[in-house]
Amino acid sequence: MPATDQVTFVVATNSRAVLEGNLLASPCLSQPHRHTVLVQEHFASAAKAYNDAIDKSPNDLLIFCHQDMYLPPEWLSDVQRALDFLDHHDPAWGVLGCAGITQDRQLWGRVYSSGLGVIGQEPGNPVPVQTLDEIVLIFRKSSGLRFDDSLPHFHFYGTDICLRAADSSRANYAIAAFCIHNTHQILALPKEFYECCAHVRRNWKHRLPIQTTCIRLTRFNLEVMKSRLRDLYRHARRRAGSKREKDIRRVIQELTGA
Repeated sequence: MPATDQVTFVVATNSRAVLEGNLLASPCLSQPHRHTVLVQEHFASAAKAYNDAIDKSPNDLLIFCHQDMYLPPEWLSDVQRALDFLDHHDPAWGVLGCAGITQDRQLWGRVYSSGLGVIGQEPGNPVPVQTLDEIVLIFRKSSGLRFDDSLPHFHFYGTDICLRAADSSRANYAIAAFCIHNTHQILALPKEFYECCAHVRRNWKHRLPIQTTCIRLTRFNLEVMKSRLRDLYRHARRRAGSKREKDIRRVIQELTGA
């Protein structure tokens, strides 16, 4: 039986409307299926929500998704191809994702992001990366990987789980599984982002520099300091980012020309 025949999808949500209009509208979840879907609500952090789901999951393959992701019809087949490749080339893989970045800033994956368009280089076969974007994270329950319960809020848990995998000699990979991130593009990051940033930088100082898809953590942390200054300026001007589409069908039509 293919690994993707029975999967546990995990999503931490604060909006049923966003969840139902995006992730749950994906063909693999909106049509009859054999998967388990764990909707995690009212948790203080992503790490706590996701660790709780790991304990509940009846399936080995875990897929953690943002609530505003849309997975096209071929998405699970793309994941299966990546798993088949890794079964032969690195059966002890750690974490997979749809967007990831190397330590030298090469962004891999193909994701459509509202306000940005299609981003990332098509990886073909899975490409080793240092960290993965939290939009989609995939790993096996049997790997023993768990999120850092002391990590607050809802940022950098993808970075942390990738570093945990690397610490256990497991490689992380960006895979070719095109998906849509129907998100708000915010121009100023919240203070919670920087609190999580400091937590990860402190806990993983022996792994610096750490490159994520949104920022680079280093010994002197100049990039983070510059980002905070930019955000203070943007907050002062009260600028807003691009808006999430209320109807995911509008995004699909834009991509397909249908």
